[in-house]
Order: sequence, then structure tokens, then C-alpha cells
Amino acid sequence: MHELISGRRSARGYDPSSTISLDDVTTIVDAGRWAPTWGRVQPVRFIAGLRGDPTFDALAGVLTRGNSGWAPRSAALILVCTTDDPDDAKAHTYGAVDCGLAVAQMILQSEALGFNAHPMAGFDAEAARDIFGIPADKRPLVLLGVGAAVLGGVAPLLGVAAHAEVPVGHRELGLGHAPRRGLGAGLDPAPRVGGVGGA
Repeated sequence: MHELISGRRSARGYDPSSTISLDDVTTIVDAGRWAPTWGRVQPVRFIAGLRGDPTFDALAGVLTRGNSGWAPRSAALILVCTTDDPDDAKAHTYGAVDCGLAVAQMILQSEALGFNAHPMAGFDAEAARDIFGIPADKRPLVLLGVGAAVLGGVAPLLGVAAHAEVPVGHRELGLGHAPRRGLGAGLDPAPRVGGVGGA
């Protein structure tokens, strides 16, 4: 696995004095624009602000309590929007898939530029819609914080619990064992590789 993937984490302890250039933010957004998209629809749209500008301040203002304590220390905040069409299940579903693909590429591009990126669902989407005049056919889905992660020992000084900065292990892939009773084929909430740990 590439180190940009294996070394990725969603940090909360960002250096409040760090900055990011407009060129770097543009490159991160472009990485999202270059993501795969179903049927070449390209439904994903972006609103980006650099810390200190009015767009950043407005985005920081829609953060919910769980994120409002740390995310304003990001060097940039990027709101990622996609299709909002509940009457068209396919467009609605795959618009969200496209959004996820775009955000994933933006995270990896941020890492490649020496920054950390943390995707958030904890924000008031309707407030963002009103503030930025987001059209009815788009929905704000992800708010991405981009910043310079500080060392774990400094994070508590920024009001971030030390354990929150420790990368969490990932579950192994469930390969080649039968699904549990009551679940659909291949659905296992706690997969084990090769049946390790019991049936």
C-alpha cells in the first residue's frame, strides 16, 4: 500500500499559525475535480476559504460543536457539494459516491503537499446552503479541513485529547467465509480474514 494511504489519519491538532497558499488549495480542489464520476456527470462542486478570509469565517461558522473547537485552526476549509435529487435515486446515490471519490483524492493530494486533511459531517448543511446560495439541486455533504498537523505532545495544548491524535487500526478484509445467519450474502459487520477468530 502506498504510504500516502497507509500513513493517512484525520488529525485534529492543527498548528493555528500555519498557512496554505491559494495555489496549493487550487491543486487540492483540482484533485477532487479529476476524480472518477459516474456517466461523466461531474456533479461535485466546491467552496473553499483560507483562514482569515470571509469564506473561511462563514464555513467555520456552520461547524457543529464537535468540530468547532479544533477545525477553525485549519489553514483552509473546503465545502464539497453534490447532487440533491431524492426523486432520482440513481443520481442521488451516485452523486454521493462521486463526492466520496473526490474527497478521497483531495485528502491524498493534501498529504502529498505536506498537509493533513480531515473530512467532517459535523456542520449545519442548511445554514451553509443559505449563506452561500447553494442551488436546490446541490447538497453540501462534506466539509474538509486542511492544515498542518502538530506532534501529539502539542495537541493537548490546543485542547485536543492526546488519544484523538493516535491513528486507529483498520479492520482486516473478510475473505472467503460464509455470511452470518440473518445477513445478506457477503455482509459481515465484523469480517475476519480466513476465518481467524472463529466462525
